[in-house]
Amino acid sequence: MLAIIFDLDNCLAPSDEPGRGLLEPVFAAIRAANHGHLSGDELEAAFNDCWRYGFDRVAEEHGLSDRMRDAGRLAFAPIEVRVPMRGYGDLHVLPHLGDRRFLVTSGFRRLQESKVRALAIAHLFDEILIDVIDEPGRRGKEGVFADLLVRYRLEPADVIVVGDDPESELAAARRLGLRPVQMVRPGVHPASGPPQVRDLAELQTLLSGA
Repeated sequence: MLAIIFDLDNCLAPSDEPGRGLLEPVFAAIRAANHGHLSGDELEAAFNDCWRYGFDRVAEEHGLSDRMRDAGRLAFAPIEVRVPMRGYGDLHVLPHLGDRRFLVTSGFRRLQESKVRALAIAHLFDEILIDVIDEPGRRGKEGVFADLLVRYRLEPADVIVVGDDPESELAAARRLGLRPVQMVRPGVHPASGPPQVRDLAELQTLLSGA
């Protein structure tokens, strides 16, 4: 039995599909809390990365102050997508991939849940799990994956993790002995090591030869 764990942002749907204005309240709050801590260019670099990585990672890598982090978290919490989303044009392939499918996404609960609703894809997965970055007891994607293995009695060799980020879900897959596959959508930088596909059709072809 083949189980596939999918990432969401920049794997099944562009993170900025709802429009770049979606995160402007977050950026405005961080700017207001900056007080000269970062330059304008440094702020813009951090904001650009918010479309690619989780806010916790962005805050760490770009050196946001504690005040800026707190302002960003507060601003993120109520944000949700209120318009329909289509995702990438190959989501119709999803039902034909694997025997079990799981969606594991990191971020703020309200925002990530609203993206799943906007895409209307919940019925395509056995379970949808959110690695919520601002709730206590967070285990990270590796902890979520490990829990799935136990609860569904999955053998690591029979589990494929499909995502774009080599330092997040793909690294967690390797540590657990799962099979990572990088989804290289437009704007995603190919990583050395894992097999790569550009869309779900290529993934289907890859799986047919597995």
